[in-house]
Formats: sequence, structure tokens, C-alpha cells
Amino acid sequence: MLTGEIRAKIDQVWNAFWAGGIANPLEVIEQFTYLLFMRGLDEEQTRHENKANMLGQPIERVIFPEGVYRQDRDGKDVSYQELRWSRLKNDDPARMFLLVSEFVFPFLREMAEAGTAHSEHMKGARFTIPTPGLLAKVVDMLAEIPLEDRDTKGDLYEYMLGKIASAGQNGQFRTPRHIIKLMVELMKPTPQDVICDPASGTCGFLVAAGEYLREHNKGLFRDAALNRHFHDGMFHGYDFDQTMLRKWCMRRRSTGRRRRSLQSC
Repeated sequence: MLTGEIRAKIDQVWNAFWAGGIANPLEVIEQFTYLLFMRGLDEEQTRHENKANMLGQPIERVIFPEGVYRQDRDGKDVSYQELRWSRLKNDDPARMFLLVSEFVFPFLREMAEAGTAHSEHMKGARFTIPTPGLLAKVVDMLAEIPLEDRDTKGDLYEYMLGKIASAGQNGQFRTPRHIIKLMVELMKPTPQDVICDPASGTCGFLVAAGEYLREHNKGLFRDAALNRHFHDGMFHGYDFDQTMLRKWCMRRRSTGRRRRSLQSC
């Protein structure tokens, strides 16, 4: 659940987009989500780096490898490390804008394996923030929003979707969280089930089902077969809206969950 303080911060980000020239509310949400995705990828790798350092083992999941990603217009090397949120947010606006527009977005489109649904949905990802000043302002605001809770990104997206007067016309109705929780508790999913939402939207039902399983099956992840099923084959979601699918794909990957957990991405 979002606090009043977090809602106020989101409203400030929303107003900054509008004042900066992005008036299409769906475009606001899309650019907002891309930036959250960039932040989430960096935080995920940081967690793996910290774990590897603590255990003295190689990093399990490398999102930003060492080495050069590409060269800029002047022939200078741009490393993968320069694409990380923690580096970008401290760059000057002009440099940040150049890196995000010419390197980060191609990286986001290319990071999935060729032929996967994630690759298919992300191929249309476009960076449309018009000025370095607006990008720097929004990045500074997003850096102040806490994202520690597992489902905060979904709550953020649903809150922004709720602000759009056209949401109902697009068929994008949010199911209240307490109704989702009740329905999942009535269904009582088990670790052996396969769970599908044929109109998944932001996948609130699938997330709630996952949380229910975590809460009611404490040994779930200690069983290798059940752990593999949970991450690779249990959850299936479908939606006709490409924007929705991109949001979920980014949300899954930035939290470190395996791509196959949702068959749409």
C-alpha cells in the first residue's frame, strides 16, 4: 500500500512530465516505468554483487558486465557500468540524456534473448523525454521514492493508471487489492498448481497468488522441484495491451524473477 508521502512524490513526477511537454498520460506512465526498470536492474545487480562479496563466490546474475558496450559518436568507449542507474543519476543532465537515449534504450531492447516474448514486447520501447533538464528532474524525483517492498512497482503503476480519466475507456480497470486478496484466499493455491490470469493487466492477481504461496508454504523454496516450478512454470498471464505487457516484463526482470514465470514475457 502506498503512503501519502509516496503518492505525493508520484504526483510531483507526473506534474513534471506534463510541465515538460509530455501530455499523453499513457506516455507519462511508459516513460516513468522505463526509468523505474533502469533503477530496478541496477539494484538487482547490486544485490547479487553484495551476495557474491559476502560469500566469496562469483556473481550469479550479471546484468551489466565489465567491459565496453559501444562507442559514442566521437569514438569513445561507453562501458556497461555507465548504463547503471547509480552512475547515470550522478551525471550532468546532458551526459545523462545522451547515455539514456543512445545507449540505455538500445541495451534494454537487446538484453533479452532473441526470439523471446520479452524481446518482442520491448522492441518498440522508445525514449521520448524531450530535454536533458526534464530527464534530470524526473530522475532526481524517482531516486527519492522507496522501492523496497516487493510489489511497490505494481502499486505505483496502478496508482498512476487510476489517475487517467481514459483508463475505463481502454478497459483497464484495477481490481481493488482487498478483493484480489479475498479471491486468492478462497482459491487457496498450492505449490503444485499452475495459475493463469487471462486478462492480467498489471498482474495483481498473480502477484497476490505468489505472496499467498510464500506465506503459507514456508518450505516451498527449499524443495528443488517446487522452487523450479514456482519460478519457471507456475504463473501464466495474458493481456491484449502491448503497453501492459511491457510493464509486466520490466517489472519481472527488474525484481530478479525469471522471465518464464509469466508466459507473456
